[in-house]
Amino acid sequence: MYLTIKETAEYLSMPEEQVKSLVSLKKIRAVFDGDQYLINRDQFKNHWDHLEQVKQLIEEWRSEPIPEDPDIKDED
Repeated sequence: MYLTIKETAEYLSMPEEQVKSLVSLKKIRAVFDGDQYLINRDQFKNHWDHLEQVKQLIEEWRSEPIPEDPDIKDED
């Protein structure tokens, strides 16, 4: 499904000017149909999937217990 710049900005929750800037920097792939830029929404699916994977890895890392240090000596 193709979105206009305005629809893409709403989908990504960012200003239209930022989306235009990302298109001009070729950070977002777009097709110019002679009147406007059209952006394929599926290119963002990988981004959202990757963010979910990173969030899951961070949560696993945070929940991992801290190992005991074998060099700590009991001072009692």
